[in-house]
Amino acid sequence: MIENKTELIQIEKHVKQYAAIISSAMKVDVEIIDKDMIRIAGTGIFKKSVGVTAKGSVYKDVLKTGEPHIIREPGKDKLCITCPEKDRCPETLEISTPIFYNSEIIGVIGLVCSTNYQKEKVLENLNSHLKFIKQISEFISIKINEQNDNLFRKERAKLFYEILSVIDKGVIVLDENSKVVNLNNSAMKELELSPNSLNKKINIENKDEFLFGKETYEVTITASKKSYIIVGKKFKTDGLKKETYQVFIFDSIKKLNDEFQQLSAERALGIEAIIGESYPMLRLKGKIKKIAPTKSTVLITGESGTGKELVARAIHAHSDRKDKPFIAINCAAIPDSLLESELFGYIKGAFSGASSNGRMGKFELANKGVIFLDEIGDMPLYLQAKLLRVLQERKLVRIGSNKLMDLDIRVLAATNIDLKERIEKKKFREDLYYRLNVIPIEIPNLKSRGKDILLIIEQLMKKYNKVLNKYVHTIDIETKKILMSYEWPGNVRELENVVEFMINLSDESGIITKDLLPDNLISEEKSDVNILEGILTIADAEKILIDNAINKYGNNTSGKKEAAKELGIGIATLYRKVEKYNI
Repeated sequence: MIENKTELIQIEKHVKQYAAIISSAMKVDVEIIDKDMIRIAGTGIFKKSVGVTAKGSVYKDVLKTGEPHIIREPGKDKLCITCPEKDRCPETLEISTPIFYNSEIIGVIGLVCSTNYQKEKVLENLNSHLKFIKQISEFISIKINEQNDNLFRKERAKLFYEILSVIDKGVIVLDENSKVVNLNNSAMKELELSPNSLNKKINIENKDEFLFGKETYEVTITASKKSYIIVGKKFKTDGLKKETYQVFIFDSIKKLNDEFQQLSAERALGIEAIIGESYPMLRLKGKIKKIAPTKSTVLITGESGTGKELVARAIHAHSDRKDKPFIAINCAAIPDSLLESELFGYIKGAFSGASSNGRMGKFELANKGVIFLDEIGDMPLYLQAKLLRVLQERKLVRIGSNKLMDLDIRVLAATNIDLKERIEKKKFREDLYYRLNVIPIEIPNLKSRGKDILLIIEQLMKKYNKVLNKYVHTIDIETKKILMSYEWPGNVRELENVVEFMINLSDESGIITKDLLPDNLISEEKSDVNILEGILTIADAEKILIDNAINKYGNNTSGKKEAAKELGIGIATLYRKVEKYNI
């Protein structure tokens, strides 16, 4: 029989790995000693003193009695009386568990908390932690037993599964061929696997990126072609037969992480999501299809509520970046003091109040994909200068860092503000304006879109019937007339609110009548819109568009030139149609 000390030292590499696993799972410092009080493994405060003799009197008692100890007040417990460090003990909690081999005590696993916060967290789930430590102790004895027989594989699988089952984090073990050796319930749930997944090949690749201060890995399950992003730690261990195992403990598992999960769900918002068959909207859709495949920066303008983000998502959906991130940020919705860190990120300790692990900015998250800067006109001047540099150089530096990151990114920006007027007032940089306005897109307001109003209402009725569990199927002719003649200053956003309002008030007849309209629509009712049984003819719609454009720009020569430009027709064509419709 080999001496106990020799047996622990023979599996020293594995003991150190077990100590690291315990420390990672429980967030405490761990040391493992043999029966001669020699420290075989240590993490945290014990890491530099591996190989020296431990001084704790508690461990001596555990080795003597074989009983585990929980010291809730280190330095004050009766077992600490003989300890030379009792009057200056830095510990807040100590848990000691014996390691047995063939009924003999061969060592101790010690867990030490140095803060009250650690202590509280451990005590919250004390029973589970004690069971976990005991099972690790048994696992170590099995490792020693492996030196004498070939039962390691069977015992390891059985015991390791029991250990994993008490951990609320995802854990998966792969062999050297990337096949699943073991996984716990949390991993099965998050990766949508089953116990039958053993021996299934899974690719886990380090992304060389950090989220929440921890490494990220991309998991690809080839059979089902599913992809996930996991955040956690990876350990490697070698068996007696020189097999290499990879153990992944997931602090959190996120399906393409929180932001990418939401964005991937919205990625399908292509041109088909833009409702409209009017001439201005057909022109808009055609322009989107033409510019989507390019890499050029786009400036989207239009009144509030016209759907600028919807257009941006359509550009993304029809581009060669459709499978890459789409990151949207509203520059007006974030305080100036936070906007820079939101856009560009920061490193650990970059400024007071910064996260201790640093943070990725929106530009970094959008790398390889598209970033949408909404309400760009409200960006403060000092940030405009930094944004201009990023657009020119395609490089990024986090706040507090001097490390340049290359960016492969397409920028889409939007505003409902007249940027040229902002430039004149020295509130927007002219050079940034020209850098953004490479491809301008102007979204028409709702009142100029004629029959599109009825098409949008139809889709919104379907939406709110489902949301509100209603069955509204008809809008009477008089109500349609009012809806078509209203100016819609809030555009599609206002229209959606009105439809939701009317469906909320509707009765079992399923018919929307004039009395269900908001008061402001009834008071502004117009009688000059030609509607025949609620349906516009093409000629009627064209007449309305031309009439609205001339009213907007004026009935003089210069006004008609602007109107023709907005309508996308020649000035001669406009004059012919004015005469045709007697406008």
